[in-house]
Amino acid sequence: MKQWLFRFGAFFIAIALLAGCGTDEAGNTDTKNNQPSENQEAQEEQADETVLITISKDDGAEYLHEKEIPIEEGAILMEVMEENFYIETEQNGEFITSIERLSAKDGEKKGWIYTVNGEMPNVGAAEYKLKPGDKVVFDFQAWE
Repeated sequence: MKQWLFRFGAFFIAIALLAGCGTDEAGNTDTKNNQPSENQEAQEEQADETVLITISKDDGAEYLHEKEIPIEEGAILMEVMEENFYIETEQNGEFITSIERLSAKDGEKKGWIYTVNGEMPNVGAAEYKLKPGDKVVFDFQAWE
């Protein structure tokens, strides 16, 4: 009888220890004060250090590509585009004429217009300095 009680007690102690060493609902093993783990903080900080670039056409009627790109504050938009998309430029690299091989045909009055956070900047992509969290849209549309 004593052996049975001893085994029964040891079983419950083992269960209690395992439950105490478990993870919280978010999967964190650090449950002190419900603080996120260092790894989660690093991932959230990295997510904040990105821009979202969307490539579309005809005023957003068709989405061609969307990419979240890590940047450092002050990164130049044209350089980020050159590093992450196939682009062609004119006028000493100041004006984007083609993104991902989409460009205006001869005589067609279409071009690439870009906005940042829903507003059209007063400078070209070669001069625009990005900030983490910016949402950039390049749209291929009629300019007439």
